[in-house]
Amino acid sequence: MYPFYDWTMLLILPALLLSFWAQHKVSSAFARWSQVRTRANLTGAQVAQRLLLTAGLPGVTVERTQGQLDDHYDPRAQVLRLSPGVAGVPSVAAAGIAAHEIGHAVQHREAFVLFAARSAIVPVANIGSQAAMPLFLLGLLFGSGFMMNLGIIAFSTAVAFQLVTLPVELDASRRALALLRGSNILAADELPGARAVLTAAAFTYLAATLMAVLQLLRLIVLRGSHDD
Repeated sequence: MYPFYDWTMLLILPALLLSFWAQHKVSSAFARWSQVRTRANLTGAQVAQRLLLTAGLPGVTVERTQGQLDDHYDPRAQVLRLSPGVAGVPSVAAAGIAAHEIGHAVQHREAFVLFAARSAIVPVANIGSQAAMPLFLLGLLFGSGFMMNLGIIAFSTAVAFQLVTLPVELDASRRALALLRGSNILAADELPGARAVLTAAAFTYLAATLMAVLQLLRLIVLRGSHDD
């Protein structure tokens, strides 16, 4: 049976439902708290600049991107890239997201083992995730257990990346809230808003991890039903 239309699709249904819910949750949280202006009246870019100094990271630069919520820290260039809705807006949501990316910069400086592991896995995981399904499908079509096994091994690298990413992101959010609290950028009654945005974002990483694990399980089940 063609692999995308069989009972094993039920295995990834929980991850799909969690993913839809997580996307709704993060969109709702960002929409709500992006409308709440901070008392400090600092944009996300200004928050980032201040926290970089507080964290002792003057060598990290801040740039603006043109995407929507594509904020990230680039460890190779030591650049913090913020989207327009974060960089130029003095909101609780923007402060939380900017601080989260500073959390990654701090992880980089401290050589946080999981952050380093994720960076090392990225090239292999990218290749593995792209090659996995073609290899597995070819093996399935031609009855080649060897090619199906190669597909499973390739996809396992993507799963490993997600398993490492989840704790890295949770740790960055923990560091972000500590930085915001310690620098007094957000008032005590504003911190729950930043926490709500970061918690919602964490669920998207949890959903991605669950999806990867269940998809791997699905491939293993399909492989088992087509033993040579």
